[in-house]
Amino acid sequence: MRILIVKLSSIGDVVHTLPAAALLRRAMPGAHISWVVERRASEILKGSPAIDELIEIDTRAWRKKALSKETLADIRSKLGRARSGPSTNGAKAAQIDVAIDFQGLIKSGIVTLATGAARRIGFETGELREKASRVFLSEQVATSHEKHVIEKNIALARSVIEGEPSGETRYEFPIHVSPEDDEYAEKIIARIQSPFAIINPGGGWPTKLWATDRYGEVADWLSSERKMKSIVTFGPGEERMAEAVAASSQSGSAQPAASTLKQYVALARRASLFVGGDTGPLHLAAASGTPIVGIYGPTSPERNGPFDDKDIAIGRDLWCRTDCHRRSCWHWECMDIPVSEVVEAISSRLSKC
Repeated sequence: MRILIVKLSSIGDVVHTLPAAALLRRAMPGAHISWVVERRASEILKGSPAIDELIEIDTRAWRKKALSKETLADIRSKLGRARSGPSTNGAKAAQIDVAIDFQGLIKSGIVTLATGAARRIGFETGELREKASRVFLSEQVATSHEKHVIEKNIALARSVIEGEPSGETRYEFPIHVSPEDDEYAEKIIARIQSPFAIINPGGGWPTKLWATDRYGEVADWLSSERKMKSIVTFGPGEERMAEAVAASSQSGSAQPAASTLKQYVALARRASLFVGGDTGPLHLAAASGTPIVGIYGPTSPERNGPFDDKDIAIGRDLWCRTDCHRRSCWHWECMDIPVSEVVEAISSRLSKC
């Protein structure tokens, strides 16, 4: 059987889909599993034992030069691979049997339809991020009863597997980390020479950002009360934010560290704690088994939060928070969380280690 996973972005969403891919691999070891993903979110999937083929697309570049010959050729090439996969020994590959849209957008629906698969599976209409994408699906799976997005994704995967029990499934995150990535993490740890926390101040959306000076206070508390230094991680365009956290730390115990996604995973697997908002690094830390204190504003920790019962997600239950997901807002109340509340949560989380 040939199965195509359609999950284009973002990094956190891709991470949340990995357990579904791992389930498909465990249950159907002989299946050929491909994954279509945006290039900017693809690194974490490279080398994963759960998938046989990674098809990287760049819809941003396509939109910028929508009618150019290069764009049209790239679209034909990538969607052609999504439709039938690579040829083997000159023979034309078989067509995709099942395409699973884990995204629920119109653009992911178009990719799903372009595969030509007879079975095109996705969420029930109420769970689709863009309801119109239902027209691209041949089957819809009831998932509204599931609270966490990982369980919703696993429900889609189960619909493909014959005889798969509906009981509890362990979460598996098959992320390949190279020896070079591990070596990078060890070099940073050698400089610190102490247990360390990861502080990640970025968030993608302005509404997900906690104040950098408050992260600096948390770093000082970790240093004085827990004898723990802090590595401040950051993504593209977030370097100044990381530097601001380090500058606001009076103890000087917060050190910015650049990393690739795989290097970050290597660090997270060695960290004693993660503190940060709802963004890709939090979900990678959760996948790595790092103890987490998550700071949540416009998004729901029940749906997108860390899944270990010992982890803690902090948020303010305001009148406007339900189904918010605003990327901009006229007020900042949901992220106006005092440092005292965060350090109390850290103490509670570390007591469970």
